Amino acid sequence: MSTIKNSVRLIGNLGANPTIFNTEKGTKIARVAIATSDYYYNEKKEKVTDTQWHNLVFFGKSAELAEKLLVKGKEIAIEGKLINKVYEKDGVKKYSTEINVNEFNLFSKELPA
Repeated sequence: MSTIKNSVRLIGNLGANPTIFNTEKGTKIARVAIATSDYYYNEKKEKVTDTQWHNLVFFGKSAELAEKLLVKGKEIAIEGKLINKVYEKDGVKKYSTEINVNEFNLFSKELPA
């Protein structure tokens, strides 16, 4: 039950191919962003799309799989935990949120033959 305290699940589309890094200890890291979209209707009954971008980070074996399988535009489901970071750039304090991915699944819109 402790994992439910910081858990996020999203389904979205990849905005780019992953960027791959290796730590000094040799652990592979993959970074990529996904877009999720919600829809609502405004006062004029016009459909409005609200798209949010989420930064994902994969480690180790997950990063190796991400490097091989993830391609810009593909739909993906992820499960992970939120990580908030604070850093300083040009004397200004900046904040960022990313998702450390524990599991992921790719969706295919192609029908089997």
